[in-house]
Amino acid sequence: MTTTRMCRRRLLRSAGLAAAWTAAWAALPRTAWTQSYPARPVRLVVGFPVGGPNDIQARLVGQALSERLGQPVVVENRPGASGNVATEMVAAAPPDGHTLLLVGPANAIHGAFQAAKNPAERSRDVVRGIALVAGIAREPLVMVVHPSVPATTVMEFIADAHARPGRITMASTGKGSSPHLTGELFRMMAGVDLAVVHYAGGGPALKEMIAGNAQVMFEPMSAAIEPVRAGKLRALAVTTAARSDALPGIPTVAETIPGYEASAATGIGVPSGTPAEVISRLNHEINAALAEPAFAARLAAMGASALAGSPADFTAIIADEIIKWAKVVAVARVTPE
Repeated sequence: MTTTRMCRRRLLRSAGLAAAWTAAWAALPRTAWTQSYPARPVRLVVGFPVGGPNDIQARLVGQALSERLGQPVVVENRPGASGNVATEMVAAAPPDGHTLLLVGPANAIHGAFQAAKNPAERSRDVVRGIALVAGIAREPLVMVVHPSVPATTVMEFIADAHARPGRITMASTGKGSSPHLTGELFRMMAGVDLAVVHYAGGGPALKEMIAGNAQVMFEPMSAAIEPVRAGKLRALAVTTAARSDALPGIPTVAETIPGYEASAATGIGVPSGTPAEVISRLNHEINAALAEPAFAARLAAMGASALAGSPADFTAIIADEIIKWAKVVAVARVTPE
């Protein structure tokens, strides 16, 4: 037998063995190969810079998952395009549970813009390319005013705005951001005319508010609570349906405008196609972390509350947010930046 024939037979035998191993591996129940998950460090991608509410929550859950999964969970900040850079990166990653996405209000708002643009469009995923795993937290926004504003209640503010249409400035953290749309929802339901000024992010907007260059703003609790406690801003109301333990004496907007509600829901997602067993494992570990008193206390210090539940629960929450904000962007004629 020639050397060439021998090599060919060895190659065919090796190929046959490889095919047999592949078929046997594929035939194993998914539980057999997901038992080794995670097999390496896990990335948790955040679509916003270091230090913001999303980043802080990601690092909290990342630390908890590291301890529970037995592998490092590394937070990777990939800001850009209102979180879409991070979302697209995770959607394109291998669906094996080793790349996670911090899902937040920006994802729901992006979905709302798509729904408002084409109401007939339906996507298999609530967040395109992403399977939702579990909620982390729900955070109120706070309706804050500069101390120079005479109003001390929402009713007084509405009366003042009616008396001075277009003369009260509302600060926004960016066109189409959660604070912007929360303010637009207030304008619609209160029937007031406010002059909206968009700033390049939460930091600049808050700075201008404290300086008195804007009079009202709807700011996430985690960013608003310290300026409120320091007397630099006055809180008129929180935007959630119930009052917040972080500011227990502050009423809700809904106590003046029945039916008003807005909040920032965050959670974890993975690439679509990730095995159900991996999603179930992640969901279990995240919910276990949320149940720990120390974790709950860290969220409470930010003014947020744990958002425990199943993947279906979190998916329903984000789907409802998309429907709500799609109506707002359509009526207010808001377009993304």
